[in-house]
Amino acid sequence: MTIVKKYKIGTRGSPLALAQADETRTRLLKAHPDILTPKNLEIVAIKTTGDRIQDRALSEVGGKGLFVKEIEEALLTGAIDFAVHSMKDMETQLPPGLIIDCILPREDARDVFISDDGISLTDLPVGAMIGTSSLRRQAQILNRRPDLKVCIFRGSVDTRLRKLREGEADATLLAYAGLKRLGKEKVVTDLLTPDEMLPAVAQGAIGIERRSDDQDVKALLWPINDAVSFSRVQCERAMLAILDGSCRTPIAGYAEVNAVGDLELRASLLSPDGVIRLDARGTAPLAQAQELGERIGQELKNRAGDDMLPFPV
Repeated sequence: MTIVKKYKIGTRGSPLALAQADETRTRLLKAHPDILTPKNLEIVAIKTTGDRIQDRALSEVGGKGLFVKEIEEALLTGAIDFAVHSMKDMETQLPPGLIIDCILPREDARDVFISDDGISLTDLPVGAMIGTSSLRRQAQILNRRPDLKVCIFRGSVDTRLRKLREGEADATLLAYAGLKRLGKEKVVTDLLTPDEMLPAVAQGAIGIERRSDDQDVKALLWPINDAVSFSRVQCERAMLAILDGSCRTPIAGYAEVNAVGDLELRASLLSPDGVIRLDARGTAPLAQAQELGERIGQELKNRAGDDMLPFPV
């Protein structure tokens, strides 16, 4: 493997994105102690369209791809050598010439419930306001508690917590993985089980995107890929791809390894108001992660019918 003098690592500029890029750099330094030093790995923060738009839901302005568009453009032009992403931000179809074949060990994928006064989701009064920009969370909350209200909460973790303190909502929901990576676990009121709030596809997973013809970077990243995390994410994203999932369609999916070592996938398709909820689950060997995801996705698609996908927002 030929090592260039410096690799440029593309990422968003939020505190969480930078923490994820730094984790990637740390893992690379540990994997290649004889050939890499911190000077070889430069983190390049890139502001994306999704970062600029803070007053509207992603479903209104183009979907989650807005968080990666400029980063992928920089990758394709050679301005950066590889990119670090929250996998739940990634569309199921990548631009031609790009590939993600490296997934870091997955962090806890669960969602957390946070209220400024410590009241649990169950004990929230009728009419309480939940702040979230996620249609998936909105739909599951309203499915469980149709008496609650939902308002748009956009911005970084710190921005959302500030909005909560300032009374813009009575509670919010965030990914536990992000809070752990930022060292902010103490703000959690309740850690929600997948039965209470099924996670977003690939939540808690960091993926590394590269040019598909860059064999040097492929060899550089190979030692830090976690095979089990890769299979779990592959399974969930295969399900999402069958449903043509986007930020306009509330879809949840969570694959985990069960007690006998097989992969078990749970998935849900909901209407934004939470009135309709379709659930499916299945099990397969790890080597059949793609096939399991496609099978569960097709089951949900068949049950929903073409006229219900995507659900109207």
